[in-house]
Amino acid sequence: MVAYSLSNSTTLGLTAACLSEAAAEWTAREIAQQPSIWQQIVSQINADTELSQWFRVQLAEPGLRIILTGAGTSAYIGQALLPALSVGLPHPTQRLEAISTTDLVSNPAQYLQAQYPTLLISYGRSGNSPESLKTTELADQLVPDCRHLIITCNAAGRLAQYGQNHRQSKVLQLPDACHDRSFAMTSSFTGMYLATLWLFQPEQSQLSKTIDVTKQLLSQSAAVRAEAELPAERVVFVGSGGLAGIAREAALKYLELTAGQISSFYESSLGFRHGPKSVVNAQTQVFILRSNDPYTAKYDVDLYEEVHRDRRAAYTRLVKFDSCCGADSLADAWLALPLIVYCQTLAFFKALQLQISPDNPCPTGEVNRVVQGVTLYPFAPTLTERA
Repeated sequence: MVAYSLSNSTTLGLTAACLSEAAAEWTAREIAQQPSIWQQIVSQINADTELSQWFRVQLAEPGLRIILTGAGTSAYIGQALLPALSVGLPHPTQRLEAISTTDLVSNPAQYLQAQYPTLLISYGRSGNSPESLKTTELADQLVPDCRHLIITCNAAGRLAQYGQNHRQSKVLQLPDACHDRSFAMTSSFTGMYLATLWLFQPEQSQLSKTIDVTKQLLSQSAAVRAEAELPAERVVFVGSGGLAGIAREAALKYLELTAGQISSFYESSLGFRHGPKSVVNAQTQVFILRSNDPYTAKYDVDLYEEVHRDRRAAYTRLVKFDSCCGADSLADAWLALPLIVYCQTLAFFKALQLQISPDNPCPTGEVNRVVQGVTLYPFAPTLTERA
């Protein structure tokens, strides 16, 4: 187990030597840097008047269909943002949907509809996942009026190159520090999430509070480590609305960083009772991501009290933050950012306890940083699908 040091030069409370020994340097750095990266992203977008003007033109079009897409963690960006962004669209005839590239590639005729002008917002850390480029190609094949906004962390990726050569596309290239060197997506997830949120709903006061809350959380990493080191064989993350998408990403982070040694699950607060609660036993930790919406929070709190009252779980936590930094005034779409940083940190410390390298938890290569082994097939619509 990695020990703490009294040195002031630490990341998540660990010295450079400790992190190097545990092969955890990149993951720790990429978790800890997120508040500063968020400010850089916003400053970059604010300075890019061409992108902002182009995006405003897209949002001004009635009847526009907007699809948020990516694979794995990148898909969860759209799922987490969808509820908040849907209520702010300028025209009632517009539609916002979150559809993963893995669904779009395998079932294009079910999801890509030729009759609607479409803005495809694609997410990619590397931009080299095979499904990412195939989705953009299928969208252009099946939708006559298809525009693309590509949000990526890698300027050299195939997705970015596709966007740069497409006449109806814009590429939002995030700072290089977002291009995680670690196996798990941390800065890249929150960076692409924030970039989208800012384009749709820029709110400086929310950003400032989000950064303050997250910095405070990161300064208390010892407490998160203590939680992570509690014994467990299963872990469940629960959230409501957009926070259900954050719970899903949290479960994936935990599964990835522990190399599957800890089984992880996610569900919504009301959905948890409908069968998934069966997973709770004496080796299970349950983390309920509490909404800041007073109405929604009632359901989160009720579930917490019920699980606690059942006395079956090894540990139950209603995750909320100290109000001194304004955490209680954050809309859920902004609260999602410190919540996922908390979950990333939790998974990081669990990996260290299990003596698994967070930077490369699967050194044997069955799971890769960029997905491999996908065969892509040409798609020819049937006569019915063409009609």
